[in-house]
Amino acid sequence: MATNEHEEHSFFGDVLKYFENAAKYLDYPTGLLDQIKFCNSVYRMRFPVRVGDELEVIEAYRVEHSHHRMPTKGGIRYAMSVTQDEVMALAALMTYKCAIVDVPFGGAKGGVKIDPKKYTVDQLERITRRYTTELIKKNFIGPGIDVPAPDYGTGEREMSWIMDTYTTFFPGQIDGMGCVTGKPVTQGGISGRREATGLGVYFGIREACSFADDMERLGMTVGLEGKTVVVQGLGNVGYHAAKYFHEGGAKVIALAEFEGAIYNANGLNYEEVFQHRKKTGSILNFPGATNLASSSDALELECDILIPAALENQIHEGNAAKIKAKIIGEAANGPTTAEAELILNKKGVMVIPDIYLNAGGVTVSYFEWLKNLSHVRFGRLGKRFDENLNNNIINAVEEMTGRSLSEQRRQLIGRGADEVDFVYSGLEETMIEAYRQIREVKRENPSIPDYRTAAFVVAIRKIARSYEALGVFP
Repeated sequence: MATNEHEEHSFFGDVLKYFENAAKYLDYPTGLLDQIKFCNSVYRMRFPVRVGDELEVIEAYRVEHSHHRMPTKGGIRYAMSVTQDEVMALAALMTYKCAIVDVPFGGAKGGVKIDPKKYTVDQLERITRRYTTELIKKNFIGPGIDVPAPDYGTGEREMSWIMDTYTTFFPGQIDGMGCVTGKPVTQGGISGRREATGLGVYFGIREACSFADDMERLGMTVGLEGKTVVVQGLGNVGYHAAKYFHEGGAKVIALAEFEGAIYNANGLNYEEVFQHRKKTGSILNFPGATNLASSSDALELECDILIPAALENQIHEGNAAKIKAKIIGEAANGPTTAEAELILNKKGVMVIPDIYLNAGGVTVSYFEWLKNLSHVRFGRLGKRFDENLNNNIINAVEEMTGRSLSEQRRQLIGRGADEVDFVYSGLEETMIEAYRQIREVKRENPSIPDYRTAAFVVAIRKIARSYEALGVFP
């Protein structure tokens, strides 16, 4: 594929193709499918912000794809690559993602067309607050309406600014904190949110690798132990994915960022690479590693598991045939084009799709939203009760057996669950259950060609049932 063709590629067009491929396996009226397929609300805005002595006009978007469940939910990205097509595609993917993991939100997405690196903190705050004000004006934000979250180029800081702006306009709204998720814990955020997407990627791929018949088809053994992993992107998602795969016994042999990629067949220490980049500004020239000519070269390395955790359209028609990984775990949104997936399917590569695999972020965002609505930290009510009960059981067992547990074991058995324990447990259960639903759909219908199509079937079915139950008003 020529470069200019690749740049003009329609991301939303790919999502529509995936939808249509899945719809063939479902028996729903055309009108209902059209309602699910297309975006309900698209808000394109332009607003002025004073930057230094100049007045700069900022282009931005907020798209609400589906209102079958409310509120809608989706991140806000700051990037020069932001287009209406991209935001529409990401909003649609959020709808299907939420349905797959049984999170009761419709899908949404936001984008501000800026390079955040070119602005001071003060200027970014002004842009963020003005963007939030524009959303408020048109009723595109609120705990029961539309709940943003971080995405590429944004984080806890920006979410705090959004919350503060919203609650300034709506003083006294008791659930106001729930207008946005991904906040710092001190501002109503939740423990475990930062690592949620990367941890979800780990849980999802670990579950996929637990089925002996699937692994046999790929020429792989069950489990993650000793598997070679390549991670593209060392941002929040890629960093935590690398961390958990390393801790889970896999070997991270290559890491890629926009400045290039590094490789070591014996494995890379993700934390040391991260610190090296923090110190030097680049992952390149990491001691003991080989520099690769470009970031995309890492995608073509021999490995068991490839994790694209950067931006969309990284695996396309031009490089799909060169991919040597047996499993591609889509940690990013839309890293594989529809044309590329056809090539990968013919090669027998297992693609674990983004609409399932990177749902850890929205799952834990849901937990944060629930926390904000309930106004109580998870674990606060039951932690001490559980600890006292567990210690009473330990004491009774010791008394009956005449043997004492070590202090370390006593603490391990006796402790009650903290908020982060509930978050990790809920996320693990969500990712395991969702994968099994997708796998079962594919197993029951052998004509379904891949896991992406199976995931879309699962999502469309759940959304259609929701619309059917709602009826049509008036």
